[in-house]
Amino acid sequence: MKKIYLLFSMSTLLFIVSCKKDAVLEPDKPTTPEVSTTPYVPDNSFKIVSYFPSYRDPEGVNISKYKMLTHLFYAFLNPNPDGSLATLEQPARFNLVMQRAKANGVKTGISVSGTKSIFVTMASAATSRNLFVKNVLAFAKTNNLDGVDMDWEYPSTSDGSADNYVLLMKELSDSLHKYHKFLSAAITPGVYAGSIRDGLKNEVFPAVDFFNIMVYDGVGWDKNDPVQHASYDMATYSMNYWLNTRGMPKEKAVLGIPAYGKNAANSSKAYRDFVAINANTALDSASIAGVKYYFNGTTTTKKKAKLAKDVGNGIMFWEFYHDDNGTKSIIKAANDTLGRSYN
Repeated sequence: MKKIYLLFSMSTLLFIVSCKKDAVLEPDKPTTPEVSTTPYVPDNSFKIVSYFPSYRDPEGVNISKYKMLTHLFYAFLNPNPDGSLATLEQPARFNLVMQRAKANGVKTGISVSGTKSIFVTMASAATSRNLFVKNVLAFAKTNNLDGVDMDWEYPSTSDGSADNYVLLMKELSDSLHKYHKFLSAAITPGVYAGSIRDGLKNEVFPAVDFFNIMVYDGVGWDKNDPVQHASYDMATYSMNYWLNTRGMPKEKAVLGIPAYGKNAANSSKAYRDFVAINANTALDSASIAGVKYYFNGTTTTKKKAKLAKDVGNGIMFWEFYHDDNGTKSIIKAANDTLGRSYN
């Protein structure tokens, strides 16, 4: 009797275990792997890029203007020396700006920036590099971003960071591309020879999807127009250096255009400030309170947009809020020159 009871109990137990096992093996919904099984294909279409700093009020930009961009980066996410990330500034603004960009078909991203010394320390060790890459990827995935922009100003041959920059960008690129997210980089205009220009090595070209070339803040560079901080000649020189002298692929070169002006003392005013005083924005200079500022008006912006289309693959504006919301917008002028629809 005990044997029969024992056998019955064992049979019952096996039946229950079998049922539980079947329930685990046959889930209600199949799981999908996070990492894409298809190869990463870069987007080589012409780009119109801008940045939205955390200290700007999103309500100061007309929502209709988002359609004038292809890519928008929120600025900035700051790293720590150990590879961890600082708390994002103005997260509510970040969410609103990214939501508005996505609703208007704009690709979204986070721009990573910070003190040069922090980047130098973080990139110098494999442990901190790996943690940084892991954290940036997690941020991009959590917030459903299309990509990441690296704004390290600047890796240099004088402090040994140039080689570590290459390692960092390759590791970040590999991780982002596995999830079909792009990697861009803000870089020096390359008009000044030296350790900073040489700090961006050619080995990084294959890892990065596109480079936002910051062709501005060059007061005194153009001897024919010494107070203009972003002359057309500076733009042609910069593009020639990166594309022809250094061999950057054309599809990766994005020409930076300032949406602000500077005076002889290197102080700045937003482009919208010149529109507000009813300045002739077809020109490249205007006076505010008796001080003359030099900027890129609609005429020069159109010339630069054509230059970028002819020799490169995009334009970039620092920054989105600086531009005017009306008919004198330089981002609008660029779109019109490129024949791009934004309605």
